[in-house]
Amino acid sequence: MAGAVTVAPPPREHLRVAVVGGGPGGLYAAALLKRLDPAREITVWERNAPDDTFGFGVVLSDETLGGIQHADPVVYEALQDEFVRWDDIDIVHRNIRHTSGGHGFAALGRRRLLEILHERCRSLGVELRFRTEAPDTARLSESYDLVVAADGVHSATREAYAQVFRPRVTTHRCRYIWLAADFPFEAFRFEIAETEHGVMQLHGYPYAADASTVIVEMREEVWEAAGFAESDVRESVERCAKIFADALGGRALRSNKSAWTAFRTVVNERWSHDNVVLLGDAAHTAHFSIGSGTKLAVEDALALAACLEEQPSLDAALTAYEEERRPVVASTQRAARASLEWFENLGLYLDQPARQFAFNLLTRSRRVTHDNLRLRDARFTESVEREFGCPPGTPPMFTPFRLRALTLRNRVVVSPMDMYSAVDGVPGDFHLVHLGARALGGAGLVMTEMVCVSAEGRITPGCTGLYTGQQADSWRRITDFVHAQAPGAAIGVQLGHSGRKGSTKLMWEGIDEPLEEGNWPLVAASPLPYKPQNQTPHELTRAQLADIREQFTSAARRADRCGFDLLELHCAHGYLLSGFLSPLTNRRTDAYGGPLENRLRFPLEVFDALRAVWPEDRPMTVRISATDWAGGGTTADDAVAIARAFAAHGADAIDVSTGQVVAEEQPEYGRSYQTPYADRIRNETGIPVIAVGAISSWDDVNSLILAGRTDLCALARPHLYDPHWTLHAAAEQGYTGPGVSWPAPYRAGSRRPQTGRTDAPKPRLTLGS
Repeated sequence: MAGAVTVAPPPREHLRVAVVGGGPGGLYAAALLKRLDPAREITVWERNAPDDTFGFGVVLSDETLGGIQHADPVVYEALQDEFVRWDDIDIVHRNIRHTSGGHGFAALGRRRLLEILHERCRSLGVELRFRTEAPDTARLSESYDLVVAADGVHSATREAYAQVFRPRVTTHRCRYIWLAADFPFEAFRFEIAETEHGVMQLHGYPYAADASTVIVEMREEVWEAAGFAESDVRESVERCAKIFADALGGRALRSNKSAWTAFRTVVNERWSHDNVVLLGDAAHTAHFSIGSGTKLAVEDALALAACLEEQPSLDAALTAYEEERRPVVASTQRAARASLEWFENLGLYLDQPARQFAFNLLTRSRRVTHDNLRLRDARFTESVEREFGCPPGTPPMFTPFRLRALTLRNRVVVSPMDMYSAVDGVPGDFHLVHLGARALGGAGLVMTEMVCVSAEGRITPGCTGLYTGQQADSWRRITDFVHAQAPGAAIGVQLGHSGRKGSTKLMWEGIDEPLEEGNWPLVAASPLPYKPQNQTPHELTRAQLADIREQFTSAARRADRCGFDLLELHCAHGYLLSGFLSPLTNRRTDAYGGPLENRLRFPLEVFDALRAVWPEDRPMTVRISATDWAGGGTTADDAVAIARAFAAHGADAIDVSTGQVVAEEQPEYGRSYQTPYADRIRNETGIPVIAVGAISSWDDVNSLILAGRTDLCALARPHLYDPHWTLHAAAEQGYTGPGVSWPAPYRAGSRRPQTGRTDAPKPRLTLGS
């Protein structure tokens, strides 16, 4: 604009920066901040000597190295000269070794990494104070513009401001020790030892031309039974070398400030307070089995330095730093938690076929998937598929699965989803189109929403039922359509009773909110309202229990006449039968309350009554909430016992969901977040399971099935987004076999529609300036 005046931004002040902790994260932050502004006064306090370090090797990813290369080429080049690189992972179990390639690792000694960072800091003018305790954080905060707390998992800075950072520290169930061997492994090696005391595992990788890191890990009870609790470090090192003599070639192990410890996951609600900011392990930890500690700390340093350059003020920079890093760290911690728990529960998988065991280990964190592993090492992945029984060219999700006389053509289930669109419990045209479209979409099994066994058992006025002949006739119309128009698709019915969660508004009008008028009385195991504003239900008498059992039985008989292929009993999500199972909702003092055996009594009575009238050749499944996500509620151990009980009474599979039992639950959401519960039930009991919960991609389905963590995968929201999800999954994988078939009228659409051109000519020459 003519006449406009450009006002220059005020000059940026040169920060005085204190860094507490001389690990890789703190040193790299200091070097970056000094390089970006040489006028900054930066001091690092490290209580140990320069060459005083624990552990041995450090693994960094290509992504992290790329960030270092752009931010500080000097450090990058120094690291490049030191790295040991390799591509393979070896998995040794019961004297069988399987090798998977294409993974791409880079490692170097931790001491050498520190030396490189020391040299870089000194060359830039950073003051390094070794063998010196940092002053009190409050004093540092007054004397410096910025205090970077990189003082590790036991951070004194974090504890000094615990009321602000609000840390949560979780100690896990395995003991481990960091050791080293004076030879290089050829690959990243996982080795399993089944000892008289229990299962132990070795994690090993090279970090120099003549050395490898070796971590030995085992469950706490195994560690105690093996006598390691009474052993000194020398004895522990010698015993570990003997236990894993094959992996070590009979060579010795050595220690460096080594000690048995339990991993602690650190999470903070906030990462900064005034001018103090947490970095690396002080802010967050992630289990070593995904090699993330140093990686995260270095990436924190990169992000912090960038935000200080980009933002107009220190407050804005620290806010931007946390906003940028928090979701990345949360994702890494979820992956690390999955990996950690896999190793904690290693004993569940020991009897898996050898290649499946290896695949399961490789995909344990859900970061490596079936499709990703196929790109890395197609030969290995195909060998796992052959062992699993996949015909050539058939993804695991398109292999059949049999339940009694019902053979599902593939492993995809359309999960039950309440539509709240019925009138007087009668499914109408909406339900015909909704369920019919998903059946046409290729899923092996399509499930109805929870179909209520009485008017009083509805959740909302819009819920469907099977307590009248008119309702049954309407359901028959839907099952006839599925069987006639979507050959190969099965349709199942889920029967349930709302219990204390009934007489509420339609979901989009106020989920779990009580009706403003037209309420009906509620019944439950105990007279506890779901929320304070909800009705208080009446505690069921024995006579009423018998009546409800008969309502379920009558509904099952109608479901049989409707032609449903499978019946599922809903014992999850806080509805009536779930209310009996959870100790948070069952406070009875009679034979139906108290210990789990008693809390199971009524759900099992209902199941037995249904099994007695449901055709013998047709399967029955049970949906359970494997955890209440609340203290004092159903635990994973309880879920295993519940699954065993239903299987003993004839359940053909357990549909493993979680939560929605109490309003005060605190779920740990994330990709596939409920599948570990299905995994444990399947591999501890041998009972077939259906996994649910944020499974959103066909790659996830293939991965979970091939790893043996589930038999079937139920997807809800993906089928709302795309009714033809399964057909599209087949098309995207180039699969055309019997596991899925396009309806004849749709075959012209079986190829992905073309988009805009992507074949523009590529640059051929680079001209000099």
